[in-house]
Amino acid sequence: MRTTLTLDDDVATMLARIQKKRRDSLKSLVNEALRSGLKQMAAPRKRRNPFRTATVDLGACLPGNVDNIAEVIAVAEGESCK
Repeated sequence: MRTTLTLDDDVATMLARIQKKRRDSLKSLVNEALRSGLKQMAAPRKRRNPFRTATVDLGACLPGNVDNIAEVIAVAEGESCK
């Protein structure tokens, strides 16, 4: 089958590098790349295990109620607010 393809510049550059390295025809390289890519695209996706983050108990909150920002800043700076 004959078809005209317009290749992006980066793809054409990679093909040219491989063609020079392997001393192979552009036709065979494009066919090999398409076979490999299409086989990979057609294969079922590998299922990944969901990422889990371990929980850690950090203890009680030091300033107590964090709704009062002034109290939190005072505790952080070592002042007594009571």
